[in-house]
Amino acid sequence: MRKHSISRKTAETKIELDFLIDGEGKGKINTGVGFLDHMLVLFTGHGLFDLNVSCDGDIEVDQHHTTEDIGIALGQAFNAAMGDKAGITRYATVSIPMDEALATVHLDISGRPHLVYRVEGLKDKVGNFDTELVQEFFQGFVNHAGITLHINLVYGTNTHHMIEAIFKAFARALDAASSLNPRVKGIPSTKGLL
Repeated sequence: MRKHSISRKTAETKIELDFLIDGEGKGKINTGVGFLDHMLVLFTGHGLFDLNVSCDGDIEVDQHHTTEDIGIALGQAFNAAMGDKAGITRYATVSIPMDEALATVHLDISGRPHLVYRVEGLKDKVGNFDTELVQEFFQGFVNHAGITLHINLVYGTNTHHMIEAIFKAFARALDAASSLNPRVKGIPSTKGLL
C-alpha cells in the first residue's frame, strides 16, 4: 500500500499526519484553521486519498506556520508513499470549474520541485484566512513532494470559489499523475530515475 505517516514537531507546530494515496476519499482533518480544513476535505474527497491530519499550531500568532507546515508534512508523506515511482502515469492536467471560477493545474511527478503560481484577483481574506497562504501551502508541498506544479487561475470573481477550484484541480491532477498505469513498465523516465 502506498501510504506514509508523518510526525513533525517544531517550535511553531506539532503535526500528526497519515496519508494513503490509493484511498477512498475519507479522512479526519483538524488543523485549527477552518478554511484550510475545508480545502483539505475537498482535496481528500476529490483526489480519492485518505488523509488524517491534526495540528497544534501557533494560530494565536497567525495561520502562516500551520498552513505552510501542513503543506510540508503532506509533501513529505506523498513523496515517501510514492516509493520509486515505478508504473505511475507521472503527468496530469486538470481544469475544474467552481461556479464562475475556473482553475487549471498541470502536474509532473518529476523529482524536481518547482511551483508556478499564476493566481490573480483574490481578496486578501476568506473569513479570517489570509489568502496569500494558499501559495505558501503549495510551495511547502512542492518542495517536499518533489513535483513540478503549475497552477493557473483562468478567471473568477468569488475568492472562495477560486481557491476551491484550485484545490479540486490539484487533487484530481495529483490522483491522475500518481495512478498506476499497467502499460508503464518501470520508472516513467528515459533517464531511468525520478
